[in-house]
Amino acid sequence: MWQIEDTIRAFGCSLPRIRREYVERFDYTDEQKEEEIDWFGNLIRMMNEEGCREQGHLQINKVTMQTLIELHGQLLASPKFPFYSTAYYKVLPFIVELRNRGADKEENEIETCFNSLYGVMMLRLQKKEITPNTEHAVKEISTFIGMLSDYYKKDKEEGIKFE
Repeated sequence: MWQIEDTIRAFGCSLPRIRREYVERFDYTDEQKEEEIDWFGNLIRMMNEEGCREQGHLQINKVTMQTLIELHGQLLASPKFPFYSTAYYKVLPFIVELRNRGADKEENEIETCFNSLYGVMMLRLQKKEITPNTEHAVKEISTFIGMLSDYYKKDKEEGIKFE
């Protein structure tokens, strides 16, 4: 969703531009195009109402991030998820290094992971070089966030028993 927020900003929060310059590029049916335009229109409205036309994230994205952060804490605190804890401690040195290099040292570890993945995705889109060390870190972080994502889906669908 962060990429979608940035895509909307790149088109000046203009629904006609998004329709003409973005949605029309895809091989969608007319019905799919209209659904996509409606979706973008709703997101633009939300960004305007929430004051994040220039920067920041929609409340719905902030809530999802907070839910992931809380789930992360529950998974770490429970002895029932040793593989998750192992994955976390495997990426922790990368998280610490990223936080030490970043501007926001108070940022949550999960946000740091998402920001690093998003940053590398943007570098790839710009066809910029990514060092082997960064590639390795991103691979490990991706695996960890993938595991968190799987637990998030499981918790939403059937609930997780932490004790």
